Amino acid sequence: MPTSSPSSQNFTGFVHVRGAREHNLKDIDVDIPRDALVVFTGVSGSGKSSLAFGTLYAEAQRRYLESVSPYARRLFHQMSVPAVDRIDGLPPAVALQQQRGTPTTRSSVGSVTTLSNLLRMLYSRAGHYPAGQGIVYAEGFSPNTPEGACPTCHGLGRIYDVTEQSMVPNPTLTIRERAIAAWPPAWGGQNQRDILVTLGFDVDTPWQELPQKDRDWILYTDEQPVVPVYPGYSPAETQRALKRKEPPNYMGTFTGVKRYVLHTFGTTQSPLMKKRALQYMLSTECPLCHGKRLRPESLAVTFAGLDIADMSRLPLKRVAQLLRPFAEGTAPGRKHHDAAHPEQAVVAQRIAADLCARLAVLLDLGLGYLSLERSTPTLSPGELQRLRLATQLYSNLFGVVYVLDEPSAGLHPSDTEALLKALASLKKAGNSLFVVEHNLDVVRQADWLVDVGPAAGEQGGEVLYSGPPAGLANIDNSQTRHYLFAEPGHATPRQPRAPRGWLRLQGVTRNNLAALDVDFPLGVFTTVTGVSGSGKSSLVSQVLVELVAEHLGHELVPEDEETDPLERTAAPETGGRIVSGMEHIKRLVRVDQKPIGRTPRSNMATYTGLFDHVRKLFAATPAARKRRYDAGRFSFNVAKGRCEHCQGEGFVMVELLFLPSVYAPCPTCHGARYNAKTLEITYRDKNIAEVLALTVDDAWAFFDEEPAVQRALTVLREVGLGYLRLGQPATELSGGEAQRIKLATELQKAQRGNSLYILDEPTTGLHPADVEKLLTQLDGLVEAGNTVVVVEHDMRVVASSDWVLDIGPGAGDEGGKVVVAGAPTEVARSKNSKTAPHLARFLAG
Repeated sequence: MPTSSPSSQNFTGFVHVRGAREHNLKDIDVDIPRDALVVFTGVSGSGKSSLAFGTLYAEAQRRYLESVSPYARRLFHQMSVPAVDRIDGLPPAVALQQQRGTPTTRSSVGSVTTLSNLLRMLYSRAGHYPAGQGIVYAEGFSPNTPEGACPTCHGLGRIYDVTEQSMVPNPTLTIRERAIAAWPPAWGGQNQRDILVTLGFDVDTPWQELPQKDRDWILYTDEQPVVPVYPGYSPAETQRALKRKEPPNYMGTFTGVKRYVLHTFGTTQSPLMKKRALQYMLSTECPLCHGKRLRPESLAVTFAGLDIADMSRLPLKRVAQLLRPFAEGTAPGRKHHDAAHPEQAVVAQRIAADLCARLAVLLDLGLGYLSLERSTPTLSPGELQRLRLATQLYSNLFGVVYVLDEPSAGLHPSDTEALLKALASLKKAGNSLFVVEHNLDVVRQADWLVDVGPAAGEQGGEVLYSGPPAGLANIDNSQTRHYLFAEPGHATPRQPRAPRGWLRLQGVTRNNLAALDVDFPLGVFTTVTGVSGSGKSSLVSQVLVELVAEHLGHELVPEDEETDPLERTAAPETGGRIVSGMEHIKRLVRVDQKPIGRTPRSNMATYTGLFDHVRKLFAATPAARKRRYDAGRFSFNVAKGRCEHCQGEGFVMVELLFLPSVYAPCPTCHGARYNAKTLEITYRDKNIAEVLALTVDDAWAFFDEEPAVQRALTVLREVGLGYLRLGQPATELSGGEAQRIKLATELQKAQRGNSLYILDEPTTGLHPADVEKLLTQLDGLVEAGNTVVVVEHDMRVVASSDWVLDIGPGAGDEGGKVVVAGAPTEVARSKNSKTAPHLARFLAG
């Protein structure tokens, strides 16, 4: 293995890895310098993450956890012990991995960065209180505590109520005709109607003609009378039966409609029932706190003229401007106040200075457009990772290894410069940085490169080169080398295709977009660019998707479907409409980075439909037909086929007292997931479990005589996923991999044209060599008569598109406008665009 040593003298020491075999690593030995910026490169699936996270970080964490008590160890999310012979010279490590925001909307920018805690302290100790009001302690400024939450809405900012109109949407119907829509469908509602007949209510007169007194009792009573029920009797027969004291069919309990809706919402475990109850509940802003979520005493305290809720809604950049005079002791009007309260002056200055120092780090990382109250599920993975990076920068540790996973993901090239500065300051403080990265701007800044490859999966797992970047130029079989040392003029822009029409949007309003008019060309490939936070995703992934879906009559799943419906923030107001162009769009396909499943039972083979074909092949073998096994027998989710011991999971959980539970392969099926009888059936000498263990590339060769299976596998290979195993659990896939599986599933469908494909940063996690494969696929979609719109920062993609729409010029309230729109060469000449210089440099090579 080529290793360069001349510059080794500059490093304080090395981490020596011997015999690393995690995932696809082939028993590798490698030496990596400390106190340096080390970048791990290689195509997607080559083994970079297995080396950086699966081996180095996992081992650093294991060593650290061995030093803490077994009880404390249970509280950590522990990685498995890495397959490696020995690692010497490894300092403690901190990992900053890509992950979507935590699902709870109560987690916010302020809580992730701990800025909210400091701000609450500032308001509690140095805020301006109304005359005669007692002190409010810091927790009294949090809507998530009993001390702080508004008593009317319990800290939600909205109140949920049911009204006559929401429960009875059509008052011209009679009760028998189900005027009361909020009652349960089927028997539950029939039961309540029968009880009303017994109680003597008129169920055959239109609701609007009933006396208000009767309507109010039915809807709002808290009484729950228990009465005899005679199903199937007419009102007159029921009254006769009551007079004769005829034995009833059963005794029924009446429940008022409002009581039923609120009780169902509050107690049901079924998401469907909860959703149904929610449609009869009207949400309005809380009249007491006006959506600010805090009790009046807390909102009465101000600092710099603002209550804490208003302060938390401001962009961080503005918060820093407001606090700076207090940190420097130059705030106007403070002198008189400070003389009266000298201790408050000291507190105000100390806390404001600490807040300003923390905010400065966030502003340096280009996050000044976020507000403290912005909830983490609405952040992109890149934004969330930079927030956590900022917290680390401020904590000033030294002697630590930071292991970062694509920190440039979701970053515009001009923001990458800020990121590089932040990484340089971590290194300067005496830390080591191990970064898995595809962005060539970051790779070029490395002190040391570890290139893993040559290809993905089985064809990867070797260290092709470890040394200073310049030395990679001599490594012939490195795919990174071609792009890192590309010849000038390598990017010849192609002739853009002419649009077949235009999709015109007018008056678009959402987040920082205000009454924007924007046109998307149809039948071509468009990239939407702009700095992080400029409004690209608001425009494309939110407004464009919602308006087109509404036109086509699609129902969209809400972004935060995982959270409790009450905890969802009110959907932002979307203004705007489509003026023309919809006649060219018959179908909308949104290819996002959400997981393809939340349990290990979902995998690539089941998601793409590929597994259906494979199971049919097994069911058609002579041995299976003899035993009368159908395709269902070959599913690990069905009782007849799966291993009963592990229920088809492939592993069992072993509870260890005082230690984290561990998952061990099932002792019965040894991880195969199927029962012994099912595994006796083979297709071309492999059983179903062995087929699921094949990589896409191997399966492609194995199924060479099966066109249906081959077609699906060919597309998966073409989007760069040849290295994944067919049965790889959904929980092990990155956001970028999940997105490309969704794209492959779409691509294998027969192309009908007139579809609109929307992708948000599809190059996340892709090596430049894989980006080219992806571009070929997207090009194919356009050639088949479709429209492709991509939000993207990768200049290789931007340069290859037919049309570029640049949003900006800045982030947050300094963005939200169309800066320039046109062919890539035209956009590259723009004077106002922050994308232009980077695109021009790429086009010039």
